[in-house]
Amino acid sequence: MDTMAFRGLGGCPVAHGGNTALDQPVTKWWPDALNLDILHQKDARTNPMDPGFNYRDAVQTLNFDELKADLHALMTDSQEWWPADWGHYGGLMIRLAWHAAGTYRIQDGRGGAGSGNIRFAPLNSWPDNASLDKARRLLWPIKKKYGNALSWGDLTILAGNIAYESMGLKTFGFGFGREDIWGPEKDIYWGSEGEWLAPSENRYSDLDDASSLENPLAATHMGLIYVNPEGVNGIPEPGRTALFVRETFARMAMNDEETAALTCGGHTVGKAHGVGNADEIGAAPEGAGYEAQGFGWANPGHGGAANKAWTSGIEGAWTTNPTQWDMGYFKLLFGYDWELTKSRGGAWQWEPINCKEEDKTVDSTDPSIRHNPIMTDADMAMKVDPIYNAICQKFMADPDYFADTFARAWFKLTHRDMGPKVNYLGPDVPVEDLIWQDPIPAGSTSYDVDAVKAKIAASGLSTADLIATAWDSARTFRGSDKRGGANGARIRLAPQKDWAGNEPERLAKVLAVLEPIAAEAGASIADVIVLAGNYGVEQGLNSAGFDIAVPFAPGRGDASEEMTDAHSFAPLEPLADGFRNWQKEAYSVSIEEMMLDKAQLLGLTAREMAVLVGGLRVLGAHYGGNAYGVLTDTVGSLTTDFFVNLTDMAYSWHPTGENGTYEIRDRKTGAVKWTATSADLVFGSNSVLRSYVEVYAQDDNKALFANDFVAAWTKVMNADRFDLVA
Repeated sequence: MDTMAFRGLGGCPVAHGGNTALDQPVTKWWPDALNLDILHQKDARTNPMDPGFNYRDAVQTLNFDELKADLHALMTDSQEWWPADWGHYGGLMIRLAWHAAGTYRIQDGRGGAGSGNIRFAPLNSWPDNASLDKARRLLWPIKKKYGNALSWGDLTILAGNIAYESMGLKTFGFGFGREDIWGPEKDIYWGSEGEWLAPSENRYSDLDDASSLENPLAATHMGLIYVNPEGVNGIPEPGRTALFVRETFARMAMNDEETAALTCGGHTVGKAHGVGNADEIGAAPEGAGYEAQGFGWANPGHGGAANKAWTSGIEGAWTTNPTQWDMGYFKLLFGYDWELTKSRGGAWQWEPINCKEEDKTVDSTDPSIRHNPIMTDADMAMKVDPIYNAICQKFMADPDYFADTFARAWFKLTHRDMGPKVNYLGPDVPVEDLIWQDPIPAGSTSYDVDAVKAKIAASGLSTADLIATAWDSARTFRGSDKRGGANGARIRLAPQKDWAGNEPERLAKVLAVLEPIAAEAGASIADVIVLAGNYGVEQGLNSAGFDIAVPFAPGRGDASEEMTDAHSFAPLEPLADGFRNWQKEAYSVSIEEMMLDKAQLLGLTAREMAVLVGGLRVLGAHYGGNAYGVLTDTVGSLTTDFFVNLTDMAYSWHPTGENGTYEIRDRKTGAVKWTATSADLVFGSNSVLRSYVEVYAQDDNKALFANDFVAAWTKVMNADRFDLVA
């Protein structure tokens, strides 16, 4: 039968049991079910690289000078299918790098350019990223040439760096080392809105208070990187916009000076595009037809002319010489009075009153035409807001200071999600240690580990204290931006030593014992905290009849207060820890959902999460010695009792009506045997988690559980040991 003819029939030849066109997750039918997909989103089967491929090794084989030369050449190699403004792609490449990196937010460390995620939905089709698909196609010949040795993540940011260099800025440096992912990231919450650019009221509880923006979000609208360039909810009012700029950039870990530098330096080059009718622009890449081949935002009437492009609707350049790094932005912003106008694309923008001909910008295609420069509402905020104005005055008085401040802020913007400097590779890594990199000095590896362990054993500290302290120290790690973790022993410094989740009194007692042991041995306190936790786990194993050594790798260092940006660590504070059955207060999000989020940030699978919860419960490492979830009569012994008793039908489970707690009762007598929280019972309620629980509850899997717990524990303890990665 002819295939095309068959398509016209009423029946469908495809069996839809595995339909790829329909997304029907379990949560569609049962929206309250705990969705574990984020723990398994980076399945190795999606990675096209050979199993032994190591990007850190591959990238160091690059001819770095040749690569940079190729990128410099690309900047002025204008293509007919998407011609460069003024024959220079610098502005486009900077925007690509900026919008890839600018999704980073400090609250959960997610976003950023470190994984090449701008290649995938939703980022590749955000309204704010219109026409960045063209930038990636322009870079494709370079990616094709250098292949596996150059990730899209590294290439995207390097292109922005080279763009600035080609226009005259001395950049601060560059680090390779961003490893690509191979599918959309499911763990990032971009907002609850069901439409692009929905009113800001959807994510602010009080639109008069910029700080009321929903956590962990940073952008003011769904589909924008930062703030609405036309003003709050598209209503121009620079003074008010300044407040939203300040809050948004603070959530990206930027202070006022860095924010001003990035705003002014970002708009020193390039232009906005708003020629044409937004209603005539084609669909974004994810919604375009097959014939578009991943291209989106088709510009009717573009005809290969740079001056007919449309992206944001705002139209014009900010400076007289938009392909040169200079002080023109300040000259125009502060040298003229500005009036509110509308662009040819119908967007609000500001233009100078009585602009001199020599200060106007040459048309991006036709040099015989000149246009007024423009400013967005965010630009006008730099002039109107007294704090930003004062910073700009300082920049104007010292151009070298401005260039250095911008270069450092740009470096921070594009590298913040890479973690400590040990993750940076290549010849242009700056020597200077920056406080936002969370520097940690090298630790000793030459001390006697067994002697230290013997002193820990004789210390009188309980197994629960040792395990809880090590866990609390390590659990801060976030794979999203590679911050936190046990290395550095920042648990002994502000603010971590005072976090409620770390039980400050217990912590101080434990540290008072472990610190002298570390000092006498010449070991770091960071190492001794982890080694003490390992010893506690080994005691639990021995009590359960297993002789298993917990792997330990010395070499952690101890950070000082001077090395610690205490303010930036505030977002790492745990508000709940389902692994230790604790939450600071009642939240709209359940403790088990917060546990799931933490498991993802720790890089755990659902099985590893189950193993750690079950083990920590029976080891007695629960918060404050509470009895919730301790489903065993032999506390301190690493048994499978948590799983066995959770699946034992001799018991029944009853909500108490108080803060998600439950009683587990003997079915025959009705007597309360144990208490639990939803973070315990979810392991028996959720079908996926229960499948793991049943494995470990089996009589023949006690050793499997013991070994799996040790592996998962070690994974958490070493999550921040980037020096151990081959």
